[in-house]
Amino acid sequence: MTAKAPIRVLVVDDHAMLREGIRHVLAGAAFAVIGEAASGVEAVQQAALLKPDVVVLDISMPGGSGLHAVPAILERTPGVHILMLSVHEDLEYVLESVRAGAHGYLRKDSSPEELRTAVTTVHGGEAYFSPQVASQLADAVRTGASTETVARAPRASDVLTGREHEILVHIAQGKTNREIGGELGISTRTVEAHRDSLMRKLGIRTVAGLTRLALEQGLL
Repeated sequence: MTAKAPIRVLVVDDHAMLREGIRHVLAGAAFAVIGEAASGVEAVQQAALLKPDVVVLDISMPGGSGLHAVPAILERTPGVHILMLSVHEDLEYVLESVRAGAHGYLRKDSSPEELRTAVTTVHGGEAYFSPQVASQLADAVRTGASTETVARAPRASDVLTGREHEILVHIAQGKTNREIGGELGISTRTVEAHRDSLMRKLGIRTVAGLTRLALEQGLL
């Protein structure tokens, strides 16, 4: 009997240690990690070159969200399946992933067995979502709750201070409060205060919503 071909996987994350961890988890006859990338741009290039079956793609990376790479990967690599990997479980992130064309969404704190299950599931053409994420989706469908929309948000340039505007751009680039504080020479607590203020002014409470607003208003 002919052995079943392994699922060919491209791992995309800006942290080398996490990529190595995923490679270790997917070691075995059922999977073959055929490449790695550290950014969305590299992911598009490597996917087109290596033609993987599944791309495990981090959402938050320097230089742009992994979400931005999804359409380009799908366009240049027909037939590939994309599994988003994130520390976030905000419904807005999940919905943005689905809209972009991703086939699944997995939290980074998921177990090794769940990662293997998720990769196998999306490779088979089915959607996979972490239990916490699936529960949120079910609640949203059941209650008919609508997610926030940047269409209702005012223009950032009209309501934000110069510092808040700077921080909004950094947030949309996927940087943490600590990274933003280091680049701007201010404390993490000050960044958090500005972040709370700009979210309140814009009426947006998630990083995914802020990222979309920054894109639509030409701030990135």
